[in-house]
Amino acid sequence: MLDFKSTLKMAVNSLKVNMLRSALTSLGVIIGVSAVIIMLAVGTGASKKVTENMEAMGTNILTVRSASAKTGGVHMGMGTKPTLTSKDALAIQKSARGILAISTLSSEGKQLTYGNQNWSATVYGIQPAYLFIKNYEVASGRGFVPEDLQNSAKVTILGATVATELFGDVDPIGKVIRVGNIPFKVIGLLDAKGQSGPFDQDDLIFIPITTAQKKVFGTDFPGTVSQIVIKGQDADTLNETMADINEILTARHNLGKNQDKDFEIRNSAEFQERMKSTVQTFAVLLASIASVSLLVGGIGIMNIMLVSVTERTKEIGIRMAIGARVSDIRWQFLIESFLLSMIGGLIGVIVGVLGSFLITVFAPSMTISISLFSIILALGFSGLVGVGFGYYPAYKASLLNPIDALRYE
Repeated sequence: MLDFKSTLKMAVNSLKVNMLRSALTSLGVIIGVSAVIIMLAVGTGASKKVTENMEAMGTNILTVRSASAKTGGVHMGMGTKPTLTSKDALAIQKSARGILAISTLSSEGKQLTYGNQNWSATVYGIQPAYLFIKNYEVASGRGFVPEDLQNSAKVTILGATVATELFGDVDPIGKVIRVGNIPFKVIGLLDAKGQSGPFDQDDLIFIPITTAQKKVFGTDFPGTVSQIVIKGQDADTLNETMADINEILTARHNLGKNQDKDFEIRNSAEFQERMKSTVQTFAVLLASIASVSLLVGGIGIMNIMLVSVTERTKEIGIRMAIGARVSDIRWQFLIESFLLSMIGGLIGVIVGVLGSFLITVFAPSMTISISLFSIILALGFSGLVGVGFGYYPAYKASLLNPIDALRYE
């Protein structure tokens, strides 16, 4: 029967005798494990950041955009041809299933001024429900009320970036800014939402959609909007809602079966899932690349263990001559390989965790997420590397003939 305790003790003593070589052998595993943990932390953090950004932009959202205008044979892109109207939105709200909230939307870049300060930002003409649909919260002041739309009031709600650029530390509520050349009273200030990729969700202002149509943007087609934004009751009914919207707009726009649609419906859930899938694939790719260094560390362990077998041939012969069995020899070298790998793995975990925190110090904008799963995965993989790459040297050592081993010089 295997005396595991004494075999373990001999394996530890063998590693202690060649302390420097053992440390250098473990270095490959240390680098591999720390790289795996750092890459998984970066990938998982990026995935969480994307999820948070998507949720901040709103969930279960359908966006209906007007058609593409065509100038000189060149398509200008969806949303450039005025085919959607406020009445279309009312018809959708009345007849489509699964709608929680709906808002029309038109937008345009404008120069904003207050005193001697100016800033260029996107102006959105919206209905009050848009703030709820897109998860915008009013930090101070108030949101829009039905009277603002009925009277085409010249009132505005500012994003945090615009408020900072125009007012600095001054409270903007009640102040008057100019949107182009038109004065607007600031009635609300939004909570900051931060960046979503390259897009600053706070670099904007909201005005009532009727004010935008009649006084700011100007249009040859009164009542038209560039988008209709809809929040569905839940993700499971979005397809039904999309089908209803398609049917309603096809009928309202008198489109035949063979005619091209003059609108487009986009499901934010599909885009969000694609983004999450892309980021997760990226995280797996990073971890896979890092795992290569761990495999290289395993090859280093196998190489050193093979050298150790050659150096200790006489020792193996003596052990077998005094009664050690094949399994005892095999287990001794396998345990040595496993210990080298696990010691390197534990040190690698510490280095990986510290390295992940250092990334946040030098790149504060990056989101890092270290999970227990990634640590267990890295340690488990390093253990498998130790056993896998240590088996052949252990097997080779156990096949030595005791008499030949005793004669070896």
